[in-house]
Amino acid sequence: MTDSVPETENGRMLISGACQSEDEHPEILSLRPERLSEYVGQNDTVETLKIAIQAAGMRREPLDHILFHGPPGLGKTTLAHIIANETGGTLTVTSGPALEKGGDLIGILTHLSRGDVLFIDEIHRIPKTVEEFLYPAMEDFAVDFVFDKGAHARSHRIRLEHFCLVGATTRVGLLSAPLRDRFGIFRSLDFYNEADLIKITRRSASLLEADIHEDAALELARRSRGTPRIVNRLLKRVRDYALVKANGVITRDVVQAGLMLEGVDDQGLTPLDRRYIKTIIDFYKGGPVGIEAIAATLQEETDTLVDVVEPYLLKTGMILRTSSGRRAALPAYRHLGYPCHEKMHQPGL
Repeated sequence: MTDSVPETENGRMLISGACQSEDEHPEILSLRPERLSEYVGQNDTVETLKIAIQAAGMRREPLDHILFHGPPGLGKTTLAHIIANETGGTLTVTSGPALEKGGDLIGILTHLSRGDVLFIDEIHRIPKTVEEFLYPAMEDFAVDFVFDKGAHARSHRIRLEHFCLVGATTRVGLLSAPLRDRFGIFRSLDFYNEADLIKITRRSASLLEADIHEDAALELARRSRGTPRIVNRLLKRVRDYALVKANGVITRDVVQAGLMLEGVDDQGLTPLDRRYIKTIIDFYKGGPVGIEAIAATLQEETDTLVDVVEPYLLKTGMILRTSSGRRAALPAYRHLGYPCHEKMHQPGL
C-alpha cells in the first residue's frame, strides 16, 4: 500500500502543515492598544503602572492588586489586557455577576499560575458570600473552605500561586471597605480631552484602513462624550456611511451626516440623553426630581441612567445632582432651545 501524497495544482501543494500567514490573522480586528507605549491618555495612571510594573520586574515579584474605577468605555478592560502583556502573565477575564458561587471563584483561582492576571469587571456586583473568598486570596494567596457539616465539619486551606487581581468598577462607592482596602494601586479614570480623542481616532482609522480628514477626526472627537469606546463606535458607523455615500472618504460633512442618522448631536448627546433632560424640564419643571421618578417616566433602568447617561451630563454641567434630586442646569436649557431665566444663574436653585 503506497503512502498518500498531497494533491498538487501546477506543482504547488494544496495542503501544508506549516502555519500560513492568513492563519495568524486575528478573527476580529481589535482596536485595543497592546502596550502602555501605545496607550493614549490617562497619563498619570499610565505612569503609575509603568513604575509599578518595572519595580515588580526588578524585584521578580507579581504586580500588586489594582483597582480601576470610572465611567464605562474609558479603558479599564484595555488596561487589564495591557498589564498582562507587559508582565508576561496569562489574562483570565470574568465579571462580578458571573461569579454566583464560591466554587466558581475557587475554580478560577486554583488554575492561575505565578504572575497571571485575573481581571474582574463590575467587581462591585460580586455576591457577598463570594467576595469573602477574595479576602484571603488577595492578602495571603490562599483560600479557605469548609466541607462536611455539623460535628464533621472541617476547614481546608488551599495555597494559591501569587497572582495579580485587576478589578474594574463604575460605582466604587458600592465596594465594601475590606475589599477596597486590599488593592495596592487605586486609580480613577477620567473623561478624555479632544486632543487625545483625535489621536485615538487617527489610530483606529489607520487600523480600519479608513481615509479620514483632520477636521473629520476633530468632529468625531467633539461628539464622542470624552470616551474612547464611543469614538471608535461612531468611527465605524461613519466609515460605513462614507463607504456607501462618499466613496470611502470620511470628511467633516460625512461625519455630520452620518451622526445625524445615529441621533448624535453636536454636543455628543444621544436621543436618550435628550429625553432625560426633557423629562426633567417638561415633566418636573426643571427639578429637583429623584432618579427613580425619572427612570419610571422614561421606562429605563435606574442603573442605566446612573452609569451611562448621568456621568457625561454632570461633567458638562447640563444637570446638577443635589441632595433633593436632579436639576436641569442652564447649559441644558440653552442646548435644547428652552427659554432661560435669571433664576437659573443662581447656584443651588
